Amino acid sequence: MNDHSSEPGAAAPRGADDADLVRARAGDDTAFGRAVAPLRRELHVHCYRMLGSVHDADDAVQEALLRAWRGIGRFEGRGSLRAWLYAIATRICLDAVETRRRRAMPVDLGPSSERVVLDGVPRTDTAWLGPYPDVGAAGGATGPHARYEQREAVELAFVAALQHLPGNQRAALLLFEVLGFSVAEIAAMMGTSVTSVNSALARARRVVAERVPAPTQQQTLRDIGDARLRQIVTAFAAAFERQDVDALVALLTEDVTWSMPPLAQWYAGLDAVVDFAAQVPLGRCPSWRPLSTSANGQPAVAFYLGADRISEHHGWSITVLTLRGEQIAGITSFVGSDYFALFALPSSIAGGAAAG
Repeated sequence: MNDHSSEPGAAAPRGADDADLVRARAGDDTAFGRAVAPLRRELHVHCYRMLGSVHDADDAVQEALLRAWRGIGRFEGRGSLRAWLYAIATRICLDAVETRRRRAMPVDLGPSSERVVLDGVPRTDTAWLGPYPDVGAAGGATGPHARYEQREAVELAFVAALQHLPGNQRAALLLFEVLGFSVAEIAAMMGTSVTSVNSALARARRVVAERVPAPTQQQTLRDIGDARLRQIVTAFAAAFERQDVDALVALLTEDVTWSMPPLAQWYAGLDAVVDFAAQVPLGRCPSWRPLSTSANGQPAVAFYLGADRISEHHGWSITVLTLRGEQIAGITSFVGSDYFALFALPSSIAGGAAAG
């Protein structure tokens, strides 16, 4: 990968930050750490959007900062440190997109299941899209070209749509419409022409427009308001605790969908979703404990499963809700205990009294 030492962008840092860069160029790794620390989280979100996985984003950011440290002596400060780091991180992500399987959702693998699938087996041959913890997801400055809010650009539908784009289109869309870099800056970052960037942008916009419904979840959540949103999430969680199918039905749209990666099957429409809910999570699973959380800029519930109400309950899924108006139009349950550590949630909780 090429290190871009003269990326266009905002003015180079001044004051203490500038002093840290001078020290870093002289070989001071502590000063380098201070200089890049404010940008680490937004770089991580960018890499997640590109790659659809928190773990892949971890690796990409680590590699980007390593390359930046190795090349910091050639960074002359004619452009911003931020643009330089984004160039490095984006090129690493582009290399990863070329060599790894596209991150998928169950809807990408085939039609919805018409009948309940009992004892579904996880698909280990598929690279699954993963959830993103909301802590820090909205961070990062934006330029004048940015069209998306930072939290809109981490919503599940948006990140899932990005995975259908070739790497160059994915990068161009994110750098221009999410982060607000100019087309000329993006061309320099990606080592291509302005014409190529404009072409990639046009194609990416068409795909995203087809796959991302309006309004965004951020707009919907603002319209609902925090108090009403808490009521909806609490009612959803309580329906599981009480194993109350009727209470769940009252919260859902007629065309609701439910998917559960890494299980390939998914359900569409109220009848299919309710049939599945009645026979599996609210029928066969003995006891649930929920904890409210948030993921991808959307409300979510961490569900813990126990053998009975008084037994210890173990992490089962991070379930992300997609709302339309005041009803739930999409349920995405990311099944797996490994997700809980990413959300700074306990791997298990005690039984007994209802969780908060």
